[in-house]
Amino acid sequence: MKSRPDQIALPLDWPQSEGDARFIVGQANRDAFEHFRKFSIWPVKATILTGPRRSGRSLLARSFVERVGGRLFDDADQRHEEELFHAWNQAQDSGRPLIMVADEAPPAWSPSLPDLKTRLAITPVTRIANPDDVLFGALIQLHFADRGLHIPADALRFMTERLHRDYWTAERAVEAIDRFAIAERARLSLPTVRRALGEAGMIGEAA
Repeated sequence: MKSRPDQIALPLDWPQSEGDARFIVGQANRDAFEHFRKFSIWPVKATILTGPRRSGRSLLARSFVERVGGRLFDDADQRHEEELFHAWNQAQDSGRPLIMVADEAPPAWSPSLPDLKTRLAITPVTRIANPDDVLFGALIQLHFADRGLHIPADALRFMTERLHRDYWTAERAVEAIDRFAIAERARLSLPTVRRALGEAGMIGEAA
């Protein structure tokens, strides 16, 4: 039996904002979520968070930093290495953690500055994976809800079974369906979804 993703994204003792409610915890991101809840036992006051773009990685990191008063470097693997080096040291001195969001973790991310490379080697890494079917469906529902739309169960099942399963595809598919439905003045239904995704080239003709 597949477990449902958690609809309450963050623990109640985290300051809640409108953006926090958009982070849905599922199997793909639960390890990362739990990693931040256990920050008091991190071996150093820093962590590297990786995952696909549009996965909510920056949202999770920002929510954590707002709570504990730490520091966030988005696209950390593209930032100036001296700046990161000093931020890492400052985090250890202040006790307020540094979160580095990056596309890759060491050793794929290999800075040229030796002192930074040494520090990153002992920094914990946590990852967000691509969504499973349950989280993928929940994200599709969320994107439709953003547009004031409700996706019927059969249409949602069709999308989760036929679409490539990643975060960016969920957004693109909902946008394509909404645009098609408006242009055709069609109600949101399985035939509408099938036609919209077919015209957008997101599913094959056999679907």
